This record gives sequence, C-alpha cells and structure tokens, in this order.
Amino acid sequence: MFKTLVRPLALSALMLPWVQAWGAVERETFEVYVTIPTADFHVVPLDPQLVQREQRLPFSTITGELSPLRATYEVKNSNGAIGARLGEEAYLSNGRERIDLRVAFNGVVLTLDSAQVVTATDARPGRQVPLEIAAIRPDDDYKPGDYYGTVHMVFDATAP
Repeated sequence: MFKTLVRPLALSALMLPWVQAWGAVERETFEVYVTIPTADFHVVPLDPQLVQREQRLPFSTITGELSPLRATYEVKNSNGAIGARLGEEAYLSNGRERIDLRVAFNGVVLTLDSAQVVTATDARPGRQVPLEIAAIRPDDDYKPGDYYGTVHMVFDATAP
C-alpha cells in the first residue's frame, strides 16, 4: 500500500520541473548606455530622456494656455561661472503660424547673446538648476494646428 502511494507522488515530483519547460517564455531586450560627464565642467539634464525624445507642451482647451516645459539640470564648472545662449531663435511653427518660446535657465531668460546663468561660487561645487520653456501667447491668440520646433541651447565654461 505504501508503494502504491509513494510511486505516483515520486513520479509527480520528478515531472514537475518539466511542466515549467512547457510554459510560455518571455524575453526582454533593451539597450543600455551611460554618459559620464567630466568632473570639471558639465551641464546635463537629470532626466536623460529630456534631450532624447520629443517634448510636448500640453494645451488646455479650458484656459486656452500652453503649459510650460520644466526640467532640472545638474551643472558644474570647477574653474568659473557658466554662461548660456540660444543657438537660434526658439519657436514652434506649423508652416504658416509661429509661436515664440521663452527659454529661461536658472531664472535667466536666454537670448542669442551669452549671459551668465550660474555664478562661479554656485558652479564650483555643482548644483541643480531649473529650465523652463514657455510659449509666448501671440497677440491674435493661438491658431489651431500641429506645431513643432527645436530649442538649441549653448553652454560655456566662463573663466573667472
């Protein structure tokens, strides 16, 4: 009697690992990378996806406003201040209409001319600073359409 109970249990225990082999298999593949900035000077977003994917400025149909894009950057210059400028005018366009953008880095509105955005005192140990990209409402209001644009920022290590 004992043998008749043990044999089916032993057979089941031996077959149990094989049951999993017949189950579904899932595999995930993804790419991994890292950018390690220099220890002396860097200006990098905390969210690396910020500069790697298209960013959306949400439009509220209730208020008729475009919400600004806000992000945080980590900055450091062990040898002085940090300057910034726009590489070209920042705007969105649908091919006919244009929406100008206000780009502020660490509270300083960027133009085509370089301006100090982080002092040497703040840049030496490194810190986190805000970036804000906001739409400037046109005088004749926003026109319907799909708008696209590119914001080019240039950062310089400024010697003391």
